[in-house]
Amino acid sequence: MELGPCTTKWTVDYLSQAAGSKEVKIHVSAVPQMDFLSKNFVYRTLPFDVFVRRAAEVKHKDYFLSEDEKYYLRSVGEDVRKDIADIRKQFPVLAEDVQIPEYFEKEQFFSSVFRISSAGLQLWTHYDVMDNFLIQVTGRKRVVLYSPRDVPYLYLSGTKSEVLDVDNPDFEKYPLFAKAKRYQCYLEAGDVLFIPAMWFHNVISEEFGVALNVFWKHLPAECYDKSDTYGNKDPTAASRAIQILDRALKTLEELPEEYRDFYARRMVLRIQEKAYRNDNG
Repeated sequence: MELGPCTTKWTVDYLSQAAGSKEVKIHVSAVPQMDFLSKNFVYRTLPFDVFVRRAAEVKHKDYFLSEDEKYYLRSVGEDVRKDIADIRKQFPVLAEDVQIPEYFEKEQFFSSVFRISSAGLQLWTHYDVMDNFLIQVTGRKRVVLYSPRDVPYLYLSGTKSEVLDVDNPDFEKYPLFAKAKRYQCYLEAGDVLFIPAMWFHNVISEEFGVALNVFWKHLPAECYDKSDTYGNKDPTAASRAIQILDRALKTLEELPEEYRDFYARRMVLRIQEKAYRNDNG
């Protein structure tokens, strides 16, 4: 798949020169496994050229938390509340080096997220609500994926799994995680991975690397939350359904325990009957 000259041009020196001293907000973590739920990292701001050189280092002379801290950049729009990430706007010089695969209509485009990670950094398991390409420009990544049908085993908090260490999970705390079927692949420079909407993914940067995530709207535009600039807010109909369910569960609290249990089970059966796909779907 032709990606343009980015796979050969994007060295540390070239990136530093091309994007210069533009200020970027980054994640800094003292440990390799970043946990969005417990927020075991801090946000800091650095000039882009300084950030890139630090992210490429193993040990740091200058640091925020520790000499072996990890760095992660997830590009955002100018105003994160209103603007999406678009490499053409935030990093226009670098955008000229990239040829984005044309597997969707131009009007379906949602965002192009520029990512840079220190070697060894692991991101939390989560899902996105849009189809996307993970384009590995430089470096090597391991990606672990779980099907949307394994959601009962992933201990969700919002869009993220509480199971941080997918290689050595705490089965006493998360016993059902053993039932989740794991898919795994490795991305080398120039590889592109298609991640369908709602598929959970956990990513480790085995080397310092640069990637580009391209998201597009495969559902009609009106299905998506207009305030979503990250591509991870549930579709509006799903959000409404969850709110209705929460109100229904609150209503069940008015019943004695044995009645609450009985009618909750009936509700589960009705959801399975009306909304679940069959095994052949």
